[in-house]
Amino acid sequence: MNGLFQHSKEEKLPIEIIYISNAGEITLRTIIVKEINGGYIKAFCLLKQQPRLFSRSNILSASKLRRKNTVNFA
Repeated sequence: MNGLFQHSKEEKLPIEIIYISNAGEITLRTIIVKEINGGYIKAFCLLKQQPRLFSRSNILSASKLRRKNTVNFA
């Protein structure tokens, strides 16, 4: 995951994470990493439309942003 976070930060590209809050709520987030700091990731969250701080231990998975397939029948 570290390489993916670094790539998002350097290239300013969004990635998807599955995150579990301290209250146990699991969400799919699309983020752009701004800073990698020890046990935390500072990022802009596209779901909340604001900067957020994510605990690395609460990130269940991370992946490149999946693009929706578009079909053009013209």
